[in-house]
Amino acid sequence: MLLQIPGVLSAEQVKQFRSRMDAVAWVDGNVTSGHQSAQAKFNEQLPEEGAEARELGEVILSALSRSALFFSAALPKQVFPPLFNRYREGMTFGNHVDGAIRTHGPTRTRIRTDLSATLFLAAPEEYDGGELLVEDNYGTHGVKLPAGHLVLYPSTSLHRVNPITRGARVASFFWIQSMVRDDAQRTLLFDMDMAILRLAKERPGDAALVSLTGVYHNLLRMWSEP
Repeated sequence: MLLQIPGVLSAEQVKQFRSRMDAVAWVDGNVTSGHQSAQAKFNEQLPEEGAEARELGEVILSALSRSALFFSAALPKQVFPPLFNRYREGMTFGNHVDGAIRTHGPTRTRIRTDLSATLFLAAPEEYDGGELLVEDNYGTHGVKLPAGHLVLYPSTSLHRVNPITRGARVASFFWIQSMVRDDAQRTLLFDMDMAILRLAKERPGDAALVSLTGVYHNLLRMWSEP
């Protein structure tokens, strides 16, 4: 499932993020690459051990904790501390699949990567190129969202970032270990949860709502690894 989550950060928060990030010295993005990714990756990254990455990442995690849509889609067990990258003119990231296990250097946090997330921190008109392209059974999907919006997709997906031809693409990226590791099961639970919310608005108190909610929780109980 590929899902857009709008408004994770406000316009004011994005402005504050960019101001802090512009004042920091960026490093080669391959400092966090595995062997495969290092062959295809050409970008810059905020030092993951720096105060900026840590403090801005905490703001993102706090915002995600308030997002019902994120929780429903990801069913997060653990979220990797957010990292930050920048693509300037000529930079790109070729086809790759994210590593199955990620370890955060400063905290030694280790997670299984079930879901990948990109939170856009530059407006689409600030740069040309830089689309995130995610492949699945239905083809290739291009993603270039407004600043403050997030896209969530399975970490098993082949994906890439198109070369930048003008300006700079700035984003945060991170991974989620879900309580439900199977993408098909997570998708089914998400669709059911959205249906329950619609039914609760349209027919509150309907007996079918109680029954459907029970089915949702019994499936979650069956499939989850809390």
